[in-house]
Amino acid sequence: MVTLLARSWWAIALRGLAAILFGILTLIWPGLTLEVLILFFGAFALLDGAFSAVSAIANRKHDRTWWWFLIAGLAGVVVGILTFVYPGLTAIILVYFIAARALIVGVVEVVAAIALRREISDEWFLIVQGIISALFGVVLFIVPGAGALGLVLVIGIYAVVVGVLLLLVAFRLRSWNKAALRA
Repeated sequence: MVTLLARSWWAIALRGLAAILFGILTLIWPGLTLEVLILFFGAFALLDGAFSAVSAIANRKHDRTWWWFLIAGLAGVVVGILTFVYPGLTAIILVYFIAARALIVGVVEVVAAIALRREISDEWFLIVQGIISALFGVVLFIVPGAGALGLVLVIGIYAVVVGVLLLLVAFRLRSWNKAALRA
């Protein structure tokens, strides 16, 4: 698994940058209309999912656990597409889409991080990011009534924090990959 992640460190870094950009845009414009929030989230979920899926498929021959990342990636792509196909969704449906994606990705990343513990140090970045994503998804499922616009600030902060953690993971994996190539 570490080989898969290390070879795809750039995809993880792009996911982190996409999350940070999404979070910053959401925080800069807290009065976004629901339609713009839907488009921002749809683009983020689609890009994040595509990077995960492409990375998993590209490295499937090198790692038996590649399908975990494919599942998380496909979940992001499906949620992104559904968000664009049904832009008139109510706020509650958007909250459920966001919750489902965060929960699935969070669980997959915790599983991946646990597997990484045997391979690299500082895997806790991915564990923390996965736990934050999963908890964020659970909270949204429990309290969906606040609506998407009421959650703009929380969504923005979540995206920035997750993005920073993904960047930390990516650069740690990049260092590991360089060291492994030298060995």
